[in-house]
Amino acid sequence: MSLIKRYLAPLAFCSVVLATPTTQAQNITMKVIGQPLATGNIQKNREQPFFEQLAAKTGLPITVEYKPMDTLGIKDTEQLRVMKTGLFDLVSLRFSQNSRDEPSLIGLDLVGGSPDYATSRKAADAWTPTLDARLQKQFGIKLLGHWPFGPQMLFCKKPITQLADVKGLKVRVTDQIMAKFLQSLGATPVPMGFSEVHQALSLGVVDCAVTGPSSANSASWTEIVTHQLPLGFQMGFNGYAISLKTWNKLKPDQQAKLQAAFTDLTNDIWKYSEELYNDALRCNEGKDPCTTGKKFKVITSPVSASDIKLVGNVVNQLSFPAWAPVCDKTNPTCSADWKKTVGPILGVK
Repeated sequence: MSLIKRYLAPLAFCSVVLATPTTQAQNITMKVIGQPLATGNIQKNREQPFFEQLAAKTGLPITVEYKPMDTLGIKDTEQLRVMKTGLFDLVSLRFSQNSRDEPSLIGLDLVGGSPDYATSRKAADAWTPTLDARLQKQFGIKLLGHWPFGPQMLFCKKPITQLADVKGLKVRVTDQIMAKFLQSLGATPVPMGFSEVHQALSLGVVDCAVTGPSSANSASWTEIVTHQLPLGFQMGFNGYAISLKTWNKLKPDQQAKLQAAFTDLTNDIWKYSEELYNDALRCNEGKDPCTTGKKFKVITSPVSASDIKLVGNVVNQLSFPAWAPVCDKTNPTCSADWKKTVGPILGVK
């Protein structure tokens, strides 16, 4: 069944109008694909309230119809293809999950390229103009901002005290570069959507999975896994993108208001993400203070200096060399553009 047929029927009767500030004749309807409900706090406490209040906050003549993607039956790997059909106007885009359709999305989040929040944001900001131009050209969508779930780390059903312990284990991954990194450690990478992971862990389809601690808590992975290794490989980037067709319906001053609203939102999520990360690590262990999640009894393995060094070297030794030809195949100047903009920040020449 085509993507258009799959999603046109649900839209006919599942839309929920969240805000209607002006008369229908003046309104621009914005159908929004949101983050999955299972992702937890950012979706629940930041994203959905933002869209519910967007029309009132900006005064724009818009009607927002917001739906989490898992309530629409959309897979997170299909977002770019769905947006290209024109059935939706705005998307909360999951970058690594859609990188097979657009490899430049990984340019913000190469494995080993996000040692901390500050460096990660600087690198992401440097790559954003190139990525935005690419998304506009290939998919007809404009990037309005980006934000991270936070350091993406290992959660396992088996004891892990160091990265070498993943040898022989099946590990859920979200992109090809992460897969190559884990393969280099002797693990078997298993690409899988977020909503499938809980059951996969329960049934033994995978032994470990990579995500942020807050997402693991919200999705209750932490009732199955026994160990967490708080060493971030990536930041788990997401962003907001609007159909150019919809964007161009707005006047320049309206576009500025909308952009300002999304800039405020993404700035807020950057701060909130770091707060969630630290709190969720404690919640997963069953420690106080735990204010944003449920308490579990997951064991936190200490991170060794050798593993920190190993991950720090990955961007130069593995992730950029592996990603560059993939991205260049679809966009010949991709890796050269990345070296000019992001390379100096991460020490890649």
